[in-house]
Amino acid sequence: MQPIIYDVAVSADGFIAGRNADVSAFPHDGPIVADYGTRLAGYAVALMGRATYEFGYAYGLEPGANPYPHMRAIVVSRTIDLPDGNVEVWRDLLGLDTLRKMASGPIYLCGGGHLAGAVANAGHLSELRLKRAPVILGGGTPLFAGLDGPLQTDPVAQTNYGQGLVFQSYRISSRPIAPTAGEGAAP
Repeated sequence: MQPIIYDVAVSADGFIAGRNADVSAFPHDGPIVADYGTRLAGYAVALMGRATYEFGYAYGLEPGANPYPHMRAIVVSRTIDLPDGNVEVWRDLLGLDTLRKMASGPIYLCGGGHLAGAVANAGHLSELRLKRAPVILGGGTPLFAGLDGPLQTDPVAQTNYGQGLVFQSYRISSRPIAPTAGEGAAP
């Protein structure tokens, strides 16, 4: 069973993009980005939400094109319509068990926050890899949206790149558990 790994840049206050999908506050070169590129080469499948896929349009990605040509690309969206191309569109996450069994290597969850929350809620998130930037965005796209409860993690690795840039890796040890009555649940 292949792991699903959420590998993403994140601000100190937990956003993967600022308002209006602004990612200009994150590094776009240097050793932390080079190491990310090395990790990308090891993934077999890219799993992303609609907004993450459409973000590529601003950088010349044509609808239906695969933003990661060396990987199988899957966009999870109830609303996106793409021309026939090199990208699969899933309307739900029902195929995750089969994907994890059949993929030839690890699955790269590249965004966004709502999809990450749904994958975690379904119990399929295996690892979290964060490229932390020392910036407060104050809003935008959260790292996770819609979690049913807290995720338990075990630290795996940490690398300090200087100037406040840190890479952190966590193994997900349990899926979100919704609080029960008496444990913070709404009456």
